[in-house]
Amino acid sequence: MELWHIPVIFTAGILAGFINTLAGGGSMLTLPILIFLGLPTAVANGTNRIAIVAQCFSAAAGFKRKGISNFKLSILFAIPGILGAVIGAWIAVDISDILFKRVLTGIMLLVLGLILWNPSKRWSAADGGQAGLGRGRLIATMIAFFFIGIYGGFIQVGVGFIIIAAMTTITGFNLIVTNSHKVFVAGIYTTFALIVFAFNGKVNWPIGLCLAAGMGLGGWIGSRWAVAKGERWIRVVLAICVIAMAVKLIV
Repeated sequence: MELWHIPVIFTAGILAGFINTLAGGGSMLTLPILIFLGLPTAVANGTNRIAIVAQCFSAAAGFKRKGISNFKLSILFAIPGILGAVIGAWIAVDISDILFKRVLTGIMLLVLGLILWNPSKRWSAADGGQAGLGRGRLIATMIAFFFIGIYGGFIQVGVGFIIIAAMTTITGFNLIVTNSHKVFVAGIYTTFALIVFAFNGKVNWPIGLCLAAGMGLGGWIGSRWAVAKGERWIRVVLAICVIAMAVKLIV
């Protein structure tokens, strides 16, 4: 890693951490940069996980300080996510760029439709829906996180959109509560995915730690901004990110 790489990677990390905390898709910024710096696709995919873990736990701490967290429930969601992420990460060691673009493009368009439909408004309660989560919805959410974990371990890019769509649809949580669970669960299962990448020699630690410093800061800023600005602004950022990512993939 050359000296000029440091400010570029760190700045990209701040922006990506902020975007990931509010919506998702920050890896669409960081992965191309890592590849531009000379990392093979699989190594860039693995290295990016270091920063994601840092950003997620930094954001989770920010939500906790603002009183928006339920770690007991988040852990229940994370358990199936871990199992899925390990499976997905093993597949991702030899990821295909063509498959990556095709799968992600379809998912982005699907998530955009869910955003416009606004399922969270349909089901969310005044307290964010946390008190009214029944056993059926809990089990459905855990099943969803298993498959989300597979995708997150495999590609990760855009997984924040998928988590938001799944949680708001199944649980009825508002976007602030959903984001607090999202960053915690993603941080947990991504840690296990990172272990798989590292075991296969697909991680560049110096670059990853530099990116992690930036994403950790961006995640902390994003979590505080989310609580301060409320759900309406999160939805605006989310819609913009989804449209931008879908256009980029199609073009």
